[in-house]
Amino acid sequence: MVRIEEKIKSGNQLSRDEALWLLTEADLLEVGRLADNIRRRMHPDNRVSFVVDRNVNYSNVCESKCKFCAFYCDAEAENAYLLDYETIFAKVQELVEHGGTQLLMQGGLHPTLRIEWFEQLFRQLRRRFPQVQIHSLSAAEICHIALLSEISMPECLKRLQAAGLKSLPGAGAEVLVDDVRQQISPNKIGWQQWGEVMETAHALGMRSTATMMFGSCETPADIVEHLLRIREIQARTGGFTAFIPWTFQPDNTELGGERASGVDYLRVLALSRILLDNIDNIQASWVTQGADMAQVALFFGANDLGGTMLEENVVAAAGISFRMSQQEIIDLARAAGFTPARRTTEYEILEEY
Repeated sequence: MVRIEEKIKSGNQLSRDEALWLLTEADLLEVGRLADNIRRRMHPDNRVSFVVDRNVNYSNVCESKCKFCAFYCDAEAENAYLLDYETIFAKVQELVEHGGTQLLMQGGLHPTLRIEWFEQLFRQLRRRFPQVQIHSLSAAEICHIALLSEISMPECLKRLQAAGLKSLPGAGAEVLVDDVRQQISPNKIGWQQWGEVMETAHALGMRSTATMMFGSCETPADIVEHLLRIREIQARTGGFTAFIPWTFQPDNTELGGERASGVDYLRVLALSRILLDNIDNIQASWVTQGADMAQVALFFGANDLGGTMLEENVVAAAGISFRMSQQEIIDLARAAGFTPARRTTEYEILEEY
């Protein structure tokens, strides 16, 4: 541990073997201390940030049929839906009334929605709600829309950007190892395609987040591989604003299994902060972990509490429904000894509390 700590202090990146040792053998509190020291160095202002946002799931129809997902359904299912534009506008209006600045919109791989549907929607959203950043569509959705529309992925991104798409969420990363992806989401794009979408978006001047869903069937080595692949993309592009690890929620899913423990979550979160020294922000996932664990995460490398999420449906479908108001997020950060700060999607501080 002393040698690893010295390596970190001197600014040298850890090797794959060192990362694996931290994940599987090192003392949890020592790993947390290393991560906390890095957070303090990178964020000496002692701020914990958050964004006021809403997650609008425009449809629950998805051809991917991921085994870890409890939200999707077939187009013929009784509960299948596709929101019309006016319903979406009403949801965004409510977001604006709450002081929101970010719209996270995702809906899976819909069998008939071509790019024109999204272009028209984004143009109207941009015109009606210029104060809201459209931070929407996963890499898999981008590839699917391009395929249905018979255009290339880069052209798809350019057209969506021109219509109003400003940045991409890191959704659909799961674990960036194709052996794992074949087991949990065999119909979804491979890890290299996910990376290509992100690198293309970054080249167009769009920022994005990166995520990892762990706790399904991956090995510790797979987790390390995922983090190193994110680090390598960031070294090339610098386009990731934040990294968000979260745990697989097994209830109501085809995959099933046990839920990862809080100890597992904290260890992976801390390792993320240690390895991803070229990404400024690490987000705590109160949506999957709850408020108490999110508060502990602030001492294991996290400096951000994500969004207030006026609406969240996908994780809730797996039986987890933690809710937090803006004031509760502020109180949580303040009670832990931090200065709460409301931010934009791209981490510009709007207000401290």
